[in-house]
Amino acid sequence: MVARLVIAAPSSGAGKTTVATGLMAAFAGRGLAVSPHKVGPDYIDPGYHALATGRPGRNLDAYMCGTGQIAPLFLHGARGCDLAVVEGVMGLYDGAADQGELASTAQVAKLLKAPVVLVVDASSQSRSVAALVHGFASWDPEVRIGGVILNKVATDRHEHLLREALGESGVPVLGVLRRAPAVATPSRHLGLVPVAERQAQAVEAVAAQAEQVRSGCDLEALLALARSAPELHAEPWVPEVGERLHAGGSGVPTRSAPAERWPAPRVAVAGGAAFTFSYAEHTELLTAAGAEVVTFDPLRDEALPEGTSGLVIGGGFPEMYGEQLSANEPLRKAVAELAASGAPVAAECAGLLYLARSLDGNPMCGVLDADARMSERLTLGYRDAVAVNDSVIAPAGARMRGHEFHRTVIEPGAGALAAWGLRQPERRVEGFVQGGVHASYVHTHWAGAPEVAARFVERCG
Repeated sequence: MVARLVIAAPSSGAGKTTVATGLMAAFAGRGLAVSPHKVGPDYIDPGYHALATGRPGRNLDAYMCGTGQIAPLFLHGARGCDLAVVEGVMGLYDGAADQGELASTAQVAKLLKAPVVLVVDASSQSRSVAALVHGFASWDPEVRIGGVILNKVATDRHEHLLREALGESGVPVLGVLRRAPAVATPSRHLGLVPVAERQAQAVEAVAAQAEQVRSGCDLEALLALARSAPELHAEPWVPEVGERLHAGGSGVPTRSAPAERWPAPRVAVAGGAAFTFSYAEHTELLTAAGAEVVTFDPLRDEALPEGTSGLVIGGGFPEMYGEQLSANEPLRKAVAELAASGAPVAAECAGLLYLARSLDGNPMCGVLDADARMSERLTLGYRDAVAVNDSVIAPAGARMRGHEFHRTVIEPGAGALAAWGLRQPERRVEGFVQGGVHASYVHTHWAGAPEVAARFVERCG
């Protein structure tokens, strides 16, 4: 049994992150082991969740990982915890475009058999709040809305009107939060500013969120609601690849020597303020595949970790650090030399930009014959991808699901050998396969395709 709550809202901007993070920190402050989760592909909110709980923030994405993996991944992250808090995405019933309920908060709540707490921005309504809550509570009988937290309440009189209206709805009010500037987290072109870029201020903001929740919410009632969730009949996900892939083979798993008989290749994973986007399961899968994972910071480290035989560069905000990344010429040369040697390099989004010849005019690693720049256009959405060419990530023809989220463009958008063929929202090829390099804008979640880690580590051997 894992006590659990899903924190949802009628729409984005209602205060889900503030409430969810505040609840995590408030319960952790009471001595509970709290497991933090986020519905969807978002990398930034889990950073604040981790700060609030001291545990890795984990994503639950039914589109990229499949519906059958949601409960196992949840149980893996929540192992040994007293309580799990799951922050939703967008509005409660919003999911992947044209896919019904797929990847919505409502679907994840049903898969987890978890009660939902609806966070409502009450700033411009009084009696209408009852109609809003009634509509959300009755839309899908399988979604159990166990309470509501009213956010941005102006005055005591305003609170009285809201409580009076909701008195007949059958949905209890479990919290009332006033406007509080101290809990705000700054945003920019892709959402909240990551924790790694504002560590001290983030700590203060999370502490303020915890205090706001403690003073405005009925923590005992929320904990009782969480404990009312029924048993989940699923086995926790285990980061095991089980079988290795033959280098240069078809990509079909074949049995070979146990992992302990293989020398451990060293895989360097980019981190630091410029590369904050990563899923905890990727490192766990690389380790399970037999790799020794070592992190490095391209803003500070002038060399790759000694003995690096493979490189993973995930997402982040290199556009905010273009000059600093460019100034670290020794590391740029080391990355270019590693790529030229044929070593496996997996780069997603920010990693793609870092491997380019330039970013907004600043010299980058020069691995790819392409230039990147900031754009006014936001590219956002899930992607159904097919591998166009064999690579260290996947054999040609393999299908994976991923996500794009960026305000940059790279020209050309694909190399002589493209990485992926995308089928939505328009058909196109994108990314680069070049020697051992696989570079693309598409973020993937390897828990949905654990053979990726096995294939990558095999190529490091």
